[in-house]
Parts: sequence; structure tokens; C-alpha cells
Amino acid sequence: MPITIKSAREIELMTEAGRILEIVHDELAKSLHPGMSTMDIDQLGEEVIRSYGCIPSFLDYNGYPASICVSVNDEVVHGIPDRHRILQDGDVVSLDAGVIYKGYHSDAARTYGIGEISKEAEDLIKVTRESFFEGIKYAKEGNYLFDISAAIGRYASERGYGVVRDLCGHGIGTALHEAPEIPNYEMNRKGVKLKSGMTLAIEPMINAGTWEVDWLDDDWTVVTRDHSLSAHYENTVLITDNEPKLLTLSK
Repeated sequence: MPITIKSAREIELMTEAGRILEIVHDELAKSLHPGMSTMDIDQLGEEVIRSYGCIPSFLDYNGYPASICVSVNDEVVHGIPDRHRILQDGDVVSLDAGVIYKGYHSDAARTYGIGEISKEAEDLIKVTRESFFEGIKYAKEGNYLFDISAAIGRYASERGYGVVRDLCGHGIGTALHEAPEIPNYEMNRKGVKLKSGMTLAIEPMINAGTWEVDWLDDDWTVVTRDHSLSAHYENTVLITDNEPKLLTLSK
């Protein structure tokens, strides 16, 4: 599949999709508290998405049964919301969401602590977010895709964390997942040269322990093999002829 270069009009639509998704995440972040179920998060997220005239990207995507992926503690990604799964003080929760606005997708993830969390959890969340920003220092026209990957992986691994290898970021546009795939660790090749107009979902998934993961029997939920904590941070990024533009993060 070729990598798509977005037109000015397509960039306008994706910028709006990103703006709305940032609002969704802000509303979810304000709602989080001990005692709420992961299904509560999903229902609120879908309500906000639809209130802006958008469609949840994830709902029914390859059979996924919810609008928001809610992954708790050792769950890396794709946790399925459940009304019986109740958030507890000290939990780490990753929220991954996407919206479709006039046929164009945006995709972003955030990880939060619930109530008082451990120093280990706090550091993991911080380093995961920072690794994203280390990566996008290289998200400029003329650089190579895997410059981003190497910077993310190097930053996290040098601090003793496991960088998930079995899942990766991706291109995004009229499809949720487009070319190219974007690993979060150093590759032995350069990858494609970055060009203005590319739109990429860059998403470090970082574990407190091993990088190795397993899939649960639901065929969706990915967990750390050693059951260590995991964190996830993602934005939809537009490559320009200057600095990258974060379509899902205006602050």
C-alpha cells in the first residue's frame, strides 16, 4: 500500500478530526475516578464523539466491540470495556480513541493514574510521553521514518524500560491504519524518507519490565508477559516542511 500525501483540503479535515479527538480525551481525563467502570469510560467517550457529529473509529473495527480501548495496569492496548471492571485507587489506565470526521480519521492515546499512584507508575507514564516527543524531533521532511523509531526506543530503553515490539504506529487518513508501519525501536534500515503531507499515528507502548507481550483469549487485549505495568501515548502527526504539527494536541 503506498503512503498517501494529503492535500490541503484533506489536512483541513484531519485537523478538525484531531481537534475533536483532543476534546474527547480532555473530557475523559476529567471524568476518571476510583469506582467508575471501564464501560463508563467507553459510554462517555462515544457520547462525546457523536455529539460532534463524528463516528468512533474503533467501534466494530475488525469486530472490536467498543468505542474506546481501556487498558488497565498490565494491559498494553486494546482492553475491552466492561461494566464489571472497576477502577481502583492506584491503577494505571490507558485510553486509546479515534474519530472519523467527514471520512477522515484521527487517533490518539493517553495514560493516567487513578488517585494516588506509585512512583514506578508515575515515572513510566512520564517516560512514555517523553519518548514520543523525543521521536517527533525527527518527524521532519527529509528525515527518515525510522529515525523516529530509533529515538523513541533509545530514550525508553536507556531508562530501563521495555519497548513493545509486537505492535507499532501507522499511517492514517481515510483509513484508520494506512502505510507505513512505525515501530518504536531501532531498525537496521532507514525506512521511507519523510515528506510534507504525510499523516502518521506515532504511539510508544512502553512497559516497566520486559518488552514481551501476550494476547488474552478475547483476541484483543494485549498484556505484558511479566505482568508489569504498561503505558501508551499517541498523537496524530502531520509532517510539514518545518516542524511537525500535532493534530490531536494543541496545548
